[in-house]
This record gives sequence, structure tokens and C-alpha cells, in this order.
Amino acid sequence: MIEVDTKVKQIIDVDPNHLSQDLLCATEPLVLKGLVAHWPMVKQAAKSSRHAIDYLRQFDGGKALTAMLGAPGINGRIFYSEDCESFNIDYRRLLLDEVFDKLEQFQSEELPPMIYVGSTNIDNWLPGFRAENDINLHAQAPLASLWIGNQSRVAAHYDFPTNIACSVAGHRRFTLFPPEQLENLYVGPVDFTPAGQPISMVDFAQPDYAVFPQFKDALRHAQVADLEPGDAILVPSMWWHHVEALDSVNILVNYWWRNTPSYMGPPLSVLQHAMMGLRDLPDEQRAVWKNLFDHYVFDPKQEHFEHIPEAARGALNPMDEDIARKIRGVIVDKLR
Repeated sequence: MIEVDTKVKQIIDVDPNHLSQDLLCATEPLVLKGLVAHWPMVKQAAKSSRHAIDYLRQFDGGKALTAMLGAPGINGRIFYSEDCESFNIDYRRLLLDEVFDKLEQFQSEELPPMIYVGSTNIDNWLPGFRAENDINLHAQAPLASLWIGNQSRVAAHYDFPTNIACSVAGHRRFTLFPPEQLENLYVGPVDFTPAGQPISMVDFAQPDYAVFPQFKDALRHAQVADLEPGDAILVPSMWWHHVEALDSVNILVNYWWRNTPSYMGPPLSVLQHAMMGLRDLPDEQRAVWKNLFDHYVFDPKQEHFEHIPEAARGALNPMDEDIARKIRGVIVDKLR
């Protein structure tokens, strides 16, 4: 496994009911030591993994979800097949109760298969859980999700929303890189991924520096955080993070929120559309479009548009839900 010298900055004695805006807008990762240590879920997990599972069972809404199952030989790494035309895991529809049964069954095996359930909406699948286990992020209107499984390794990826991830059972290691390390992380396909986000192709357990030489440069900018049950980590928007679940039963609750309205849509979709429409144009045309993007998107100036009556500016006005709906309708019509 790679060695990282720099530890993520820790903050102790953070009030989970009064998280400051300065903290929530942090531009570098922060470990919030013991943020959720008071949760009943964490206290049950401290007794045993059986207590943790039994505690979760009482909230099970009885709905099927998607789980990832991997053979013992993948060593918990969720990744591609050798030819990158498929994945090294199988996707199965299971009830949460079946996931819990498999976790308990695999605990007795020396080389267990991997089971991993990610990004499961808590309010839908575990109604009532947040009445007893929650932090005050109401102003951010977060999406609260559950992650559960045994030993696993999730390749380095970014998320557009800001993220507070709370380790409630088991130990986790986060290895993080700032957004500008994109080129040094050797990112794979953007439209065919194990879980939706592009991932680094580097195996952090055995990095091949002959194939990925610039990864050494990435490591010079890396930060690592080892979370105990009750700890949380704030991962700023677009920071790359590799996540290892280290125990036979690991449970994590995370909160995602974005600082812009959801009606603005996911930027990754814009990137993919731009790749389709612009990337393969002749150089001179791409240069023109780069200038257009600067003019309208990356460096818009009010004086560029003052010659147009405000009521007629449409998408040139500050974005709101009505304008976004109209633009989305135009795009859908054109894609047809």
C-alpha cells in the first residue's frame, strides 16, 4: 500500500448541531474528530458488529437495492476487468436483510467475497434512522446516504457535491488529492465507470510506476485520513479521494450537498456533451469555441450583454429555475 506523509488536518470538539459556515465551505479536507461518536448507531457498533447490524435491521424498509459482489481474488478492489470492457464485480438486487446475512456469513470466512452497498438513500431504505442519528445540515438540504460492506477499496474519484462522510462502524482510510492532480492520477473512461464517476486506474495497493510514472508526483500532494468509528471527514467539492474500508463490517453515513441549485444539473454531463460536440473539431474551430466558452461561461462580463434588453437576454441573465427549464427543453429537442 502507498505511503503518504501528510495527514489531513484534524478538528476536535466540533458541535454536530452547530457546524459553522466557514467549516462547511472549507477548501481543503478536514477530519472532524468524534463528530458522531454520540450516535446510538456508533455506540451499538462499539459493542460488536452483530449489535451494529441488529440496530440497522430495525429500520429496514424492506426494499431491494443494488449491491456489488466480488470474488475473494479481487482483494476488495472495485474495478474494471482486464480488458476494461466490463467490471470485476457483479451487480445484484438484494434486500438489505440479505446484505446483512451475507456480511455475517462472510465474517467466518478466511478469504471472504466482497459485498458492497453504496450511496443508498437513508430516508428511503432506512426510514426513522435519522431521527436518532443525524447532524444539523438542514440549511444545506443534503442527501444522506448509507454505505455498508466488508473490506473494500474504492478507486480515487471526485464528487461534485461537498461531502461529510461519517464512519459509524469499522475503520476507513481516505487518501485525498487536490483537483489539479487530475493528470497525475491516470483517470479512466468518463462514460463507462463502476459507479458513475470517472476513477483513477492506479492500484493503490500495488502502484505500477512504470505504467503510471506521474503518480509519484500526485503522492507528493496527497493527504491521508484514518477514521475511527465516530469520526467524520469533510471532502470539498472536486477533491479526489480513494476510500478503503478496513474491517469485516463497515458502515458509513455521508451527507452530500451542492452550493448551487440542483436545477443547474450535473457539470459532468456538460463535459461529456462538450466532448461529443467540440473535442474532435479542427484546431482552428476549437480555438473559436474556446473563446466563446470564455465569453459566455468562464469569464462572462456584464458589459458584454448590456446592448441586449434585459428581458430578452434569456440564458445570458443570472440562471434561475425557469431559465434552466427552458434551456433543458431546448437541449432535449436538439438531441432528438
